[in-house]
Amino acid sequence: MKKALKWIGIVVGVLAVVLFIAFKFMQASTKKASPEATVNYKKDDTELSVFYCRPSKRDREIFGELVPYGKVWRTGANEATTFTTNKDLTIGGKTLPAGKYTLWTIPQEDKWTVIFNNKMYGWGVSFGGEASREESADVLQVEVPVTISSIPIERFEISFDENQPALVLEWDITKVVVPFN
Repeated sequence: MKKALKWIGIVVGVLAVVLFIAFKFMQASTKKASPEATVNYKKDDTELSVFYCRPSKRDREIFGELVPYGKVWRTGANEATTFTTNKDLTIGGKTLPAGKYTLWTIPQEDKWTVIFNNKMYGWGVSFGGEASREESADVLQVEVPVTISSIPIERFEISFDENQPALVLEWDITKVVVPFN
């Protein structure tokens, strides 16, 4: 009996190590396909930062196909995208308090809903492929129009437009601008 328990313990231990190595390999592979990026904005006493992962188009139809219309998207790949502000912002006439948020979107053909959520999530989607966002943790939602570009963007990009000021999301031929002050 004691010998059988010892062998079961060894098998479980080996299995745990193999699964851990497989998870780390899978995680590293997804990071290669969708590398991490951080963009920062600093003007006067306002400091903003966005951490996200950048998936590629790779000859795929993006919005309406890979990223379905009308469904919550983690706004990038891998981990949920995070947005940090050191001071209160006004977005769409609403106040976003200083803090760290996860950034979610609901793409539509002509407009997007941009969502700031105060819960941090380890990964952007569940095992079933659904967005991990809990609606009850939403702090602010704003709708913004879509602009169509004639030049496709291969890799998803988040940036700041310092002239407006605004948060800019671009991928394929879709561009969304979220003004703030």
